[in-house]
Amino acid sequence: MKPGKTGFSRIVHATGYSIQGLKAAWRNEAAFRQECALLAIAIFITVFLPVGTVEKVLLVGSVAIVVIVELLNSAIEAVVDRVGAEWHELSGRAKDIGSAAVFIALILAAFTWLSIVGDLL
Repeated sequence: MKPGKTGFSRIVHATGYSIQGLKAAWRNEAAFRQECALLAIAIFITVFLPVGTVEKVLLVGSVAIVVIVELLNSAIEAVVDRVGAEWHELSGRAKDIGSAAVFIALILAAFTWLSIVGDLL
């Protein structure tokens, strides 16, 4: 068993680490800031759309997935950059695959919005 915090104390500390991560992403990642703005806009628009709860969750959730994947991609990039500045095929592959994940999440969000909002038009 790994020594460290347990129970409620672990939850409190984990929450603090998560907040630190969000602050670091906001400070250092322009794409994260842009996608958070997109999420805020999506939430605002969704409130006024004449769709059901499930559709609202899908619309907002699809954009939230983009933000989540961007956080993971940023973490991959930070680890790769920490390992070394010199180019390595595996480092490039890891960064490219992380970027591809963000791209797929964006396609999912676009498809979701086009499918649901398109039905309203």
